[in-house]
Amino acid sequence: MIDKDLEKYYDGYREMFITSGWKQLQEDLTQNASIIDSVQACKDNEDLYFRKGQLAIISNLVNLEDQIKAAEEQANETEESE
Repeated sequence: MIDKDLEKYYDGYREMFITSGWKQLQEDLTQNASIIDSVQACKDNEDLYFRKGQLAIISNLVNLEDQIKAAEEQANETEESE
């Protein structure tokens, strides 16, 4: 089993991921991404790079649950192989 602090860390995320607030945030971010993803709406290069940054952050949050699950599985596999 993984160390207690790391286990507590993953437990906190699992608790958050099952809440209705998390699901609502995911829906809002996905909708916002589709609006921000329009290159035609860009005024200039600065606006394009700003949108690119916004999309990178949204992508990180939308994929956070999968990233945490993968990290936890890897931590468990590492622990089991030791």
